[in-house]
Amino acid sequence: MTATLPAYRLTQYAAGGGCACKIPPGELEAVVAGLVGVTVPPGAPELLVGLDDGDDAAAVRLDASTAVLSTADFFTPVVDDPYDWGRIAAANALSDIYAMGGRPLLAVNLLCWPRDVLPFALATEVLRGGLDIGRLAGCHVAGGHSITDPEPKYGMAVTGIAHPDRLMRNDAGQAGLPLSLTKPLGLGMLNNRHKTTGEVFPEAVATMTALNRVAAEAAVSAGIRAGTDVTGFGLLGHLHKLARASGVTAVVDAAAVPYLDGGRESASAGYVSGGTRRNLAWVEPYVEWAPGVDELERLLLADAQTSGGLLLAGEVPGAPVIGELVARRDGITVTVR
Repeated sequence: MTATLPAYRLTQYAAGGGCACKIPPGELEAVVAGLVGVTVPPGAPELLVGLDDGDDAAAVRLDASTAVLSTADFFTPVVDDPYDWGRIAAANALSDIYAMGGRPLLAVNLLCWPRDVLPFALATEVLRGGLDIGRLAGCHVAGGHSITDPEPKYGMAVTGIAHPDRLMRNDAGQAGLPLSLTKPLGLGMLNNRHKTTGEVFPEAVATMTALNRVAAEAAVSAGIRAGTDVTGFGLLGHLHKLARASGVTAVVDAAAVPYLDGGRESASAGYVSGGTRRNLAWVEPYVEWAPGVDELERLLLADAQTSGGLLLAGEVPGAPVIGELVARRDGITVTVR
């Protein structure tokens, strides 16, 4: 943020923050339930991935070696610094392409701005942050769309490409595969603490602005075909969707899950977002808990992440293995031990 700009606590201009402001997963699934399995438009290319399993991006086949990926993601301020918010939102949007095993090519900005409340100089900083992340990813950022809105919101619509036979998707998990997580959890707790107190957590910002590019490239090279990123529905929510789509049960070793410094302490102090609690309520009917997994641990595993890491059915260098996929157990998609 430039020195000439006055300080604004951007997080105070929105009811939610980051991916915690997403529509609750159970409600969202009900909204889109009637939109799956629709008739293919005449002359349209083959749809490889659509709405059916809640994957991170849509994919259509252009030819034998190229699939086009498309996604959009935007949210209200997750941090007070406008430049950092722009970087985080851009990294989060690009992550949907990486989570499918793709390479982003082009992004356009999505900006909603309370123009009578916040100066446009702040919006410029947000857009500058998004542009810098796009450059880092080797992705063009060109144009976009803006509207007046009571709450500030920013994100991107992103187009990418991937090999159609090397896509990572929710329905490709198989029993016997290990589960790896490429970024630590705790982002939702720290972001909620930041929104409440104004404390700044540089490690959390660095984690959210880190691209998932290297992890995605390593996963594709390793032949991994099942994966997703961990964002607003929390680790448990995204794992539930992957296991459900793949017809398996995921086993999570709670002690192996990494956390950012201060994440667990923030949860203990009560900095738990409403989105995290809704995540847990949605997934709990499908989870089997080992004795000793208390409410705090459950909330941490359901914590609504913003620009989190990749959750992969396989191993990549530097990413801890947090569990495995096993044969489906009736009614249970996730077991936490």
